[in-house]
Order: sequence, then structure tokens, then C-alpha cells
Amino acid sequence: MKLALIGTHGVGKTTLAFEICALLKIAGHSVELVTEIARRSPFPVNESTTLESQLWILHKQIATELEMVPRAQYVVCDRAVIDNYAYLSNKFDRQPYLEPMLAQWMKSYDLLIHIPLREEKITADGFRSENVEFQRTIDGRVRTLIRTSPFAENIVEVVHLDAEAIGREHYAEYVVKEVLPRRNPYLPQGLPV
Repeated sequence: MKLALIGTHGVGKTTLAFEICALLKIAGHSVELVTEIARRSPFPVNESTTLESQLWILHKQIATELEMVPRAQYVVCDRAVIDNYAYLSNKFDRQPYLEPMLAQWMKSYDLLIHIPLREEKITADGFRSENVEFQRTIDGRVRTLIRTSPFAENIVEVVHLDAEAIGREHYAEYVVKEVLPRRNPYLPQGLPV
């Protein structure tokens, strides 16, 4: 089963991804984590990104997911290609030549978990933009992309986390409760899910 955390930067996706992986491992499952690819980009990111950077990130994301999927029962992605495309389309507009491939790739995620914006300011990490307006723009772009063609009809399922209803401190437990009961059709019969 492959799940991806989606949403803008600075909302806690990386922390949540590690927490989900830990809980799945504690439950006895093999897990791989696809960490945020943008941090490895040899090109500029954030507001000063380039088209080359975004294309590199998109292709590296897909290649890394392809590498990880055969290794474990669960693959947790710290982003989905839709997030990376949100940054690209924010700066360079939507790219019709890319969208069919990316929309098709969205079918490979069994579940998307959308992490909402936080009310606090962005925690400085020396990498991601601390510009709250930019953060909100990207969040809006991700939300729009998952609801519009060609992406909407190629997304299996999206769970939108709600900080008030669940509590941020319980996100990982909530996600694992959503994930564990699902039967992965790609696993051979008899393996624990």
C-alpha cells in the first residue's frame, strides 16, 4: 500500500510521515519512507525555483517511489507528485504536456492524506520558505489540483485531516487506523496487512 501526505510546506508532513512509519513498524509491518525530494534538488526551490528544478523533483519523486514500492508492505511518501506539480504550476502555470503522465501516476497512490494549514508561523528550518502568503498559495493550488481534471478522476481517495476534530497530536494514530484495515490487492494472499 502506498500512501502520500499532501499539502503545502511547513504543515508537519515530514514529522507525521516519520510517526506513521513508526506506528506501522510497531504493528509489525515492513515500511519504506520516501522523504521530501526537494531537499535534495541541486537547483533552486521555493519562490526562486526554476522549471529545471521542478522537473528534476517530479522525475526523482517518481523514480524513488518506483524503487521503494517493491521493498515493503507500506510505502509512506512525504509528498505526492501533485504537491510538486503545485509548486511548478504556481510559478510556470499548468503544463498540459505533463498533466496526463502525472494524472496517471496519481492512480498509484492508494490513499492521499491532506494536512491542513496551521495557524502558527512557519518554523524556520533553513530550507523551506517562511513566507506565509506563499505557503497559503501552494495549499490552495494543491486543493485545486486534486479537485480538477485530469487529476480528480485519477485519485483513488483523499482523507482531509481536521485539527479540531482529531487533534494534531493524534494525526498519526488516525492515519494508521485508516490504513491498517485496507486490503492491499498487490500483496500475496496470506501476508499480514
